[in-house]
Amino acid sequence: MIELLYWTTPNGHKVLLAVEEMGLPYKITTVNISKGEQFDPTFLATSPNNRIPAMIDHAPEDGAGPLGVFESGAVLEYLADKSGQFLPKPARPRYEVLQWLYWQMGGLGPMAGQAHHFLHYAPERIAYPSERYTKEANRLYGVLDRRLAVADYVGGDYSIADMAIYPWVHLAPRHGQDMAEFPNVKRWYDAIAARPAVQRTYEIAASINTAPNVSEASRALLFGQTAKLPAAT
Repeated sequence: MIELLYWTTPNGHKVLLAVEEMGLPYKITTVNISKGEQFDPTFLATSPNNRIPAMIDHAPEDGAGPLGVFESGAVLEYLADKSGQFLPKPARPRYEVLQWLYWQMGGLGPMAGQAHHFLHYAPERIAYPSERYTKEANRLYGVLDRRLAVADYVGGDYSIADMAIYPWVHLAPRHGQDMAEFPNVKRWYDAIAARPAVQRTYEIAASINTAPNVSEASRALLFGQTAKLPAAT
């Protein structure tokens, strides 16, 4: 049994989508980041970076007790290896997938996330960071569009790299991006959106987070963190 420590963010959606696609038995333990549940010591024992998602495999292959993994990219790799799906074993196709997974982790996610923040969550609109991150997100969408001009999916076949990228592209308008500018991304996006596992993922997310707006108290928890951890609520 896989226990997903989950909240309804793009990074959270990645791992929920993966277990839905892979058919792995799982349960969800919600970690409401708007209420500060990411600072609970029990959660921090698995995810010391106080970020979702994380997972606990209660029946790992080594039989040595529960195995926890944090960071969404590492979780995706673990689940793919456990299930034997969506990540090839031979080196060449495997690293074709992994390089795009890491591209999302180090590029698209952080840059689109910053664009999202400065466009929608910053207390005042500041032109320089808004433009800086929107342009960098646009550059990365261009990289993705050129890749998808020569491949159906980013790793060749549908893989965990697509599962990592899709939840961020799902929010393209929130990063200031017009999908019409990227026809290959739009074709890829529509193909993935039609998959039953993707549709189930977003239905589950909607049933969990029925009040997605961020309050002022939540803003302080989400955007005002320092090295000192706040008390869990």
